[in-house]
Amino acid sequence: MAASRAWLARATAAAVLGFVLVVASAEAASGDVEMVFLKAAVAKGAVCLDGSPPVYHFSPGSGSGADNWVVHMEGGGWCRNPDECAVRKGNFRGSSKFMRPLSFSGILGGSQKSNPDFYNWNRIKVRYCDGSSFTGDVEAVDTAKNLHYRGFRVWRAIMDDLLTVRGMNKAKYALLSGCSAGGLAAILHCDRFRDLFPATTKVKCFSDAGYFFDGKDISGNYYARSIYKNVVNLHGSAKNLPASCTSKQPELCMFPQYVVPTMRTPLFILNAAYDSWQVKNVLAPSPADPKKTWAQCKLDIKSCSPSQLTTLQNFRTDFLAALPKTPSVGMFIDSCNAHCQSGSQDTWLADGSPTVNKTQIGKAVGDWYFDREVSRQIDCPYPCNPTCKNREDD
Repeated sequence: MAASRAWLARATAAAVLGFVLVVASAEAASGDVEMVFLKAAVAKGAVCLDGSPPVYHFSPGSGSGADNWVVHMEGGGWCRNPDECAVRKGNFRGSSKFMRPLSFSGILGGSQKSNPDFYNWNRIKVRYCDGSSFTGDVEAVDTAKNLHYRGFRVWRAIMDDLLTVRGMNKAKYALLSGCSAGGLAAILHCDRFRDLFPATTKVKCFSDAGYFFDGKDISGNYYARSIYKNVVNLHGSAKNLPASCTSKQPELCMFPQYVVPTMRTPLFILNAAYDSWQVKNVLAPSPADPKKTWAQCKLDIKSCSPSQLTTLQNFRTDFLAALPKTPSVGMFIDSCNAHCQSGSQDTWLADGSPTVNKTQIGKAVGDWYFDREVSRQIDCPYPCNPTCKNREDD
């Protein structure tokens, strides 16, 4: 905490000196949420892949939620080599030049009916433009393709601003959340986020579709390990991964099953047991399926053959075995073939939203955050749940 307080003091001083921000709000349609461009952060090297400034969307809290904060990190995969990262420079995955105002829904929604526990909190969406789950920090610029690997600096710059300019340092309640690559970031940065606040602040973390599993693919290899090894090496991520894990192979720290057991901060895991991204990239990635026998199954679980369904059921069994055993970790593991379920109202908390044991996602997360119930909802195997909405968001 002492180190965190010292860092916060430096950040506050920087704000006073004019380090933190020129704020630019893009013109937004009715219902869209303000965009904040951290233009002054560029001088500190906190930039997107193309060197453009970081961005977050901010909707201020009100009433009983004025001192409460939910900080949600956008997802969008990773780039593991310069060519993949260069492609992202041409869209909002790697450049804030292409970002536009957007509306909030799901966990960020502003309606009491549809988001009763968080609707009037300060609600922030952190845009994702670094390709490393906010872990990268390489000083040298890749001059061949003009690429900046600075995801961790982006995360720190945005936290600086929220704390020193927006008032998050006075939070009573705070929740760090994210989806997909952002859901992984919510785990990797969870304890670091906790340390930004005094002990009196209630701080928890929520990961949606971010529990990427270190499992074998259909050829018997660990293809996903190669993805993360390349990401960690390219972005210089190892120094920003949880220290409790990096004494081993740093790339394994991108798999939450090796990080969560030593976390200090309460965590809730929302994941589909047949997560559509993981089916495509962990279980049946293209290099493991050269004849494309899984092509249709990966697109639609209803198209899977009986033998493929058996493989999927085994994958679910292994995924469940990799979940933390700590009773205090909240969980909502449904049997959907989906990816990210907290960002849309129809999957978060609405008529017809997915349920497990008659509980909807938004209620389970709220009950866990406010200690109304230790919610550990584990669904029965596919195809038992008719409430599933099988789609892939981020």
